[in-house]
Amino acid sequence: MRRVTQTVLKNDLLLRALLREATPRTPVWIMRQAGRYLPEYRETRARAGSFIQLMSTPELACEVTLQPVNRFPLDAAILFSDILTIPAAMGLGLHFVEGEGPAFERPVRDAAAVAKLAMPDPETELRYVLDAVRLIRRELAGRVPLIGFAGSPWTLACYMVEGGASKEFALVKGLLYREPATLHKLLDLLARSVALYLNAQIAAGAQAVMLFDTWGGVLTGQAYKEFSLSYMSAVIAELQREYEGRRVPVILFTKGGGPWLEAMTDSGADALGVDWTQDLSDARRRVGDKVALQGNLDPAALYAPPERIREEVKKVLDSYGHGPGHIFNLGHGVQIGTKPESVAAMVAAVHELSPAYHK
Repeated sequence: MRRVTQTVLKNDLLLRALLREATPRTPVWIMRQAGRYLPEYRETRARAGSFIQLMSTPELACEVTLQPVNRFPLDAAILFSDILTIPAAMGLGLHFVEGEGPAFERPVRDAAAVAKLAMPDPETELRYVLDAVRLIRRELAGRVPLIGFAGSPWTLACYMVEGGASKEFALVKGLLYREPATLHKLLDLLARSVALYLNAQIAAGAQAVMLFDTWGGVLTGQAYKEFSLSYMSAVIAELQREYEGRRVPVILFTKGGGPWLEAMTDSGADALGVDWTQDLSDARRRVGDKVALQGNLDPAALYAPPERIREEVKKVLDSYGHGPGHIFNLGHGVQIGTKPESVAAMVAAVHELSPAYHK
């Protein structure tokens, strides 16, 4: 296995904040910071010919990963990839439908289909992701840390059973209530696959990793703990937590997961992502000093003029309050119609205003 050459990290604010260590200001990065709102991304995407070609070509994935870091003074780069790389490597026929998003040619909807699945080898079927990680680390040259990521087992299962995106999740929820043992078998396989995949990203050079539980919020409280959180906890328990001489922090983000923050703090994660529907001061009170918090500006706030964006940034900083353990981010991914100038205004406001909260 090829390993990344160790370089001195010039900006480690993110890694320190994720571990609730003191920082001179609040670090900032944004979910989906590399994407269609950037003209340079659209140019690279057109050159690639397709999204799958873009994410599966290490040189192009590296180029896109670096674009927002080159444009804005962000405190982290996040690997440009997709949460569905694991089910794609399982041979389900991933493709993207214009205007509709990802779809699978061979959905997984019964015990027989689950039994046919095998855990992908990251260094073979997912080698293109790891090559991208290694290349990005080399090109970053220690400027900022690199975040690796994966979809949560439950979120991956949602796409695999539904066959694509869904509004009602009737198929996967039907399986949950009709054949829970079958769904548990699928989730167990996915948890082991995700842990293997994230450990491979860490070995390739990812300095923090994040679990995206996009659809955990569609579950009842009891079902969330049984079918989503328990498997994310299993993933985290298997992760390599130290590499290159320092802690590898883990961020757990469940969209709509506000009701279960207390349970999430026991997952083993170092930080919890908080979506824009939650008050950060309330979240901080509930989790105490167990974990750091990441978030949580409403992505739609970036449609406002710069002076209003600055006001909204201050509200988020005020809500978290003074002291360590806050990573400024959006409450979900940056939206397509966002102007780059608006992102620049948000980042500038965090740089200007946040030092006062760390004195």
